[in-house]
Amino acid sequence: MNTKNGLDKVTLASLLVALGIIYGDIGTSPLYVLKAVIGERTINETLVYGGISLIFWTLFFQTTVKYVWLTLRADNQGEGGAFSLYALVRRYSKRLVIPTIIGATTLLADGIITPPISIASAIEGLNTVKGLENIIVPGNNLTIGIVVAIISALFFFQRFGTQAIGKSFGPIMTAWFTMLLVSGGAQLVHHPEVLKAFNPVYGYHLLVDYPHGFWLLGAVFLCTTGAEALYSDLGHCGIKNIRITWIFVKISLLINYAGQAAWVMNQDFKNLNGLNPFFEMMPHWFLLPSVIIATAAAIIASQALISGSFTLVSEAMNLNFWPRVTVIQPSDIKGQIYIPSVNTILWVGCVMMILYFRASTHMEAAYGFSITIAMMMTTILLNYFLLFRLKWNRWYVAAIILVFALIETSFFVANVAKIKERWMFLFFELFIFMVMYIWYYARRINNRFVNFVEIGKYTSDLIDLSTDDSIPKFSTHLIYLTKANNRSQIEEKIIRSIFSKKPKRADVYWFVHLNRTEEPYTLSYNVSELIDDKVIKVNINLGFRIQPKTEMYFKKIVQDLVLNKELNLHIRPDGSTKYNPEPDFKFVVIEKFLSVENDYALREGLLLSAYFKLKELGQSDEKAFGLDKSDVIVEHIPLIYQPMQNIQLVRLVK
Repeated sequence: MNTKNGLDKVTLASLLVALGIIYGDIGTSPLYVLKAVIGERTINETLVYGGISLIFWTLFFQTTVKYVWLTLRADNQGEGGAFSLYALVRRYSKRLVIPTIIGATTLLADGIITPPISIASAIEGLNTVKGLENIIVPGNNLTIGIVVAIISALFFFQRFGTQAIGKSFGPIMTAWFTMLLVSGGAQLVHHPEVLKAFNPVYGYHLLVDYPHGFWLLGAVFLCTTGAEALYSDLGHCGIKNIRITWIFVKISLLINYAGQAAWVMNQDFKNLNGLNPFFEMMPHWFLLPSVIIATAAAIIASQALISGSFTLVSEAMNLNFWPRVTVIQPSDIKGQIYIPSVNTILWVGCVMMILYFRASTHMEAAYGFSITIAMMMTTILLNYFLLFRLKWNRWYVAAIILVFALIETSFFVANVAKIKERWMFLFFELFIFMVMYIWYYARRINNRFVNFVEIGKYTSDLIDLSTDDSIPKFSTHLIYLTKANNRSQIEEKIIRSIFSKKPKRADVYWFVHLNRTEEPYTLSYNVSELIDDKVIKVNINLGFRIQPKTEMYFKKIVQDLVLNKELNLHIRPDGSTKYNPEPDFKFVVIEKFLSVENDYALREGLLLSAYFKLKELGQSDEKAFGLDKSDVIVEHIPLIYQPMQNIQLVRLVK
């Protein structure tokens, strides 16, 4: 399905790009997964073999089957992710808004835990290097300081783009996965019996026979936390490149997990508490290089989550789930964006996480919860995609969804048990959720009060006003942004803006509608002449991943119309003079404010009050729509949702 820009063309370069961008999160999981499973528990064959068995089958069902085979089919013109999937299925049910908001919220929350846990796990590996064992101690101030410094540098350099260092991601991640394969294979040779752990019976025995074995699912789940990000990054590489590279990645991961288990089985179980099998099984001469490579891989994993968060918020804005904020394109690479406010929120969140948890071991309990919920929300959306877009048999779909529901519910229950260790996460997630919820539903309330009128009713008035020399000309070309999809309609407030108080006389009245499409990169337009040479409607179709530059688009459209000698624009004055060759354009933006005359119910009052507060903190309409301030007039009108009734006002007589 994905044919956009030849992304599915498979070359050595495209495979390297996929390795560098897609697998950072899931690829660094061997740093902490088996360590989390073993912890300080009683180590025996049931624990080790059962842990490896559950890891294998989790990767098989959750990553290979659900995401690589199934979810990647939900390809929205080459793009993936929560909002891309929502755009594909939203027409089939109005109830999909909440699952989408929850899924996006938890995926954003992943952006503040992946950098600290991945980088901390890598840096703590220095503890195994001779001479550093008493200096780099998990949780001490020096270790925390190093992690904070790396995280801060990573976020600081976001504003400059990643095009310079991005070219090295592929080779570095190739070296990382090769290291996983070789180091795991070297241990596996000494204890090949561990391969029998891939039998699901061992996983069953761990869950049933080992003390509190079921609750170990929270640690096992960490092996697949990057699967959701894998789908979100679909647009960077294409389906074929992801599916081919996943073969190499999965083999490397499984061999490394098996190698760690083989190393554990060859040790004295009593002396393993607190040790990380990943670094312990490395040859002493290779410890320092392995830590360096692991740190580089962790930084790349963090970069992928940060870039994914920028893209997610950008899509949320374009689909009306997030307040408009400043979006910057730091390089010429299409799709690479930088959102300063999101960058700051994620940086503060990451630093607070490492300062609060201090060591990677303490973060393991917090990590799986959010992604479990994100995966559950994706399952809900995927159900609609398989049923209504792919039109699969409903019983076949029900069986597939039931399998994922059972697996993810089990992981969810195991992670909920550790919720007391992750209260900070709940506040961050609640904040993100409330922002999206308020913005989406308050806009719906706001839109209820948008009244559309037929332009035809005002035809003669517009012609009279335009030719009335007794009224000073406001502008040669007067442009309003309108929400009206219908070519013959505009908002009533626009009519009032033109005629009320001081009427706005212009030679040509333009009404521009920005239509957000369900496809990511649409950029097209059509023009309708509603009144000959006087009133013109322009409909601009924008994909949900394109940042609007309305003024630039509009001027280009007018330029094309003049060059093509359409609408007689080429034979009439455009407002330019010998003193100023620029055409005379004036945009009018109408902004609402919450009137003090309102008297509303609690929910609507809280929603609208919060909405307008968020609006004040966000980007102005002229910036959000890509308008030059020098060409813009902003008019403020009150929003009266529910007027006060029965005002008790008593007149006093002297």
